[in-house]
Amino acid sequence: MNESNQTPKIIQHVASGQMCCDPDWEAAYKRFETPEEEIAKFIGRLKRFGFESLPKDARINEIFCGRGGGLVALERLGFTDVEGTDLSDTLLAEYRGAATLHLADCLCMPFDDDSYDIVIVQGGLHHLPKIPDDLDRCLAEVKRILKPDGTFYVIEPWRTPFLNFVHFVTDQPIMRKLYAKGDALAAMTECERVTYENWLTHPKEIMAVFDSHFKAQKANSSWGKLAYAGTPIS
Repeated sequence: MNESNQTPKIIQHVASGQMCCDPDWEAAYKRFETPEEEIAKFIGRLKRFGFESLPKDARINEIFCGRGGGLVALERLGFTDVEGTDLSDTLLAEYRGAATLHLADCLCMPFDDDSYDIVIVQGGLHHLPKIPDDLDRCLAEVKRILKPDGTFYVIEPWRTPFLNFVHFVTDQPIMRKLYAKGDALAAMTECERVTYENWLTHPKEIMAVFDSHFKAQKANSSWGKLAYAGTPIS
C-alpha cells in the first residue's frame, strides 16, 4: 500500500476551476459514508470483478475518479501502475496516494491510443448531461485508449426494483429524520436529479452505446447497480 499524506501531484491538461462539486452534494456525500467506508465499498466491487487475480502491474486509469477512493482501493489490492482522471481539481486535491492524477475532460482524454490495460468508472457516467451523445463520446475515448485486449469495468446506478424501493423509503420525511444515511442519499439524489433521472430512464439507449463500442463480458443489473465489463470491438 502506497498511501501518503502528501499533497497529490496533478498533471493539468485543462484549466482548473471548470467543474467543482456541488457543495450541497459534497456535504451529503460526506455524511453518507466515511472515506474508509467508501474505500471498503470499492475494494468489494473490485474483488467481485475478479481484480485479485489480475496482473498487479496492469496499467489502470480510473476515469471520473473524484477524490480517489477507488485509486486507494486499487493500491490496497496491490496494483502499482494506477492513474486517475477527473475534471474537478477540488476533488482531485483530496486524494492521498501514489497514483498519477490527470485534470482532464473524460470526453476528450489526453492519452495515447492503446495505452491502458484497464479503464474503470465507478459512478461517473450517470453525471453526463447528454444521454446518449455524451456517453457515446466518452466510451469512444475509453475504447481508443484501451489496448485491444484491455477491459472496461463499469459500476453505475441502475433502475431495479431494489433501487425504486430505496428511493421510496428515503424520500419519506419521517425516514429522513430517523435515518441519517438515508437522508444523505436523498439529498445527493436531489442535487443530481436531472442527470440521474436522465440516466435511469434510458437503459436501452445506454446499453446500445455500450454494445457499439464493447463486447460485454459481464452485464449484470441487481441491487440498484449495473456491473459491466467489456472488451473493445475491433
